[in-house]
Amino acid sequence: MKYLAIATFAAGLALAGAADAAVFIVNAQANSSSGGTGVSSIALSTGQSFTVSVDSDDLWNAGALPRWSNADGLTGPLVATGSDDSGEVAGTLIGSPFTAWTQHGLTAAYGSLVGEIGGIYKVLGTGFSGQAWNTGTLNLYYWDENAGDNTEFVSANISAIPEPVTWTMMILGFGLAGTALRRHGRGVVHAQA
Repeated sequence: MKYLAIATFAAGLALAGAADAAVFIVNAQANSSSGGTGVSSIALSTGQSFTVSVDSDDLWNAGALPRWSNADGLTGPLVATGSDDSGEVAGTLIGSPFTAWTQHGLTAAYGSLVGEIGGIYKVLGTGFSGQAWNTGTLNLYYWDENAGDNTEFVSANISAIPEPVTWTMMILGFGLAGTALRRHGRGVVHAQA
């Protein structure tokens, strides 16, 4: 019984540890939704909670100026800071609103960070917190129609909340360990001085 409790608890901890946060580099050209391959990140189950965050100052590019954006895409004007990834002089307009692109059943801004699970695509942008819409690996893409002129990359921080089965195994392990300790304690005779 004691060994079953320890094994169950250890399995729960191992599964919970597997859900730790990780950083994935998404390249605007290599990981383009048109002509690229998605970055394979973490495995998720339908309904499992997860988060994705990308620094809003982390930029990538869809071609000639003004096509720089963060992971939210080309949705508004963006001005160079002089120290950003564009290499342009501070004050230069490096990004501006652009039309949306429709592909794989999703319409999203060019330059958006998009996630795909089991063939279904959703916008993640600079910040996503929600539940997996399908079961499978979360693949990450730069959303656009022409990978040929894309440059730079963003770093996506992804974390998932362990599935209920993991927590169940850990709680079961605690319960079995407690039961084993109680049973073990009953058979102990204490010497009196």
